[in-house]
Amino acid sequence: MSRYRHQLPQLQGHTLITDGGLETTLVFHEGLDLPEFAAYTLLESDSGRHILQDYFDRYTGIARHYQRGFVLESVTWRANPDWCARIGHSPEDMHRINREAIEFLQPLRDKYDSPATPYVISGCIGPRHDAYAPELIMSAAEAETYHWPQIKTLAGTDADCVTAMTLTNVNEATGIARAAQKAGIPVVISFTVETDGCLPTGETLDEAITQVDQATGAGPAYYMINCAHPTHFGEQLAASRQRHRIRGLRANASKCSHAELDGCEQLDQGNPQELGQEYQHLLALLPHISVLGGCCGTDHRHIEQICCQSAGLRQVS
Repeated sequence: MSRYRHQLPQLQGHTLITDGGLETTLVFHEGLDLPEFAAYTLLESDSGRHILQDYFDRYTGIARHYQRGFVLESVTWRANPDWCARIGHSPEDMHRINREAIEFLQPLRDKYDSPATPYVISGCIGPRHDAYAPELIMSAAEAETYHWPQIKTLAGTDADCVTAMTLTNVNEATGIARAAQKAGIPVVISFTVETDGCLPTGETLDEAITQVDQATGAGPAYYMINCAHPTHFGEQLAASRQRHRIRGLRANASKCSHAELDGCEQLDQGNPQELGQEYQHLLALLPHISVLGGCCGTDHRHIEQICCQSAGLRQVS
């Protein structure tokens, strides 16, 4: 059964870390060919599971060193109906994959979880369409219907929450939040932004958070920012009136725009130490921050620097 579904540690005074850019690490560092960028396909073989185990072991080692809890994010960012179908998996396969992805994380949680260092299991949800190209936008009702099968399945596992990553628009975020409310599982909404700090659809972070909260009765447990560099959104955060709702950061290593990253054939790993320093500056703007990790181009070196540079990671309420 889930341990923290009714009392998420990241809302109860704990600052947790999480992993970096899973898919970019697997493709560019491990040399893997992930169909449609879907890391969940590694669950289908013993060798793939071994790779994932080694991946998570690197991060849990950092968490133990810094005596921090951890958010174990499932490898299901692509495990929704359309992406599964592109890869050749049926709806039945999709449900099985999501269940197995949570089951894969349970031994890690059982091994390291403690009152001082809680390990939260999160079911990761990705956007229906290309995260860098939001031309096709569903209505909130369509998004709720589309994401419901995956969210319902994850809610039936031992996951403590679901986290929707790399969302580009308010409608999809609203639909996901409503589906999670219906399924009875806490939901985290993580938006991505362009170099101007706004969503790809043009809304500011404040506008997007306000609209989703109004449409869902403040349904999300909290919000995050992912798949953007700190220099892209720092100024917006400085002027934000919704900073208290943002509790998680998973930044890119690169300062490039989404369009530039989409066209890159080599990985831009940025500077881990510099990224750690930028996180330290952001902590001053985000007094309620409680989850720190990385996104595209980041790996365990970046997370190590984030922990090192902000060794005074605060316990917040």
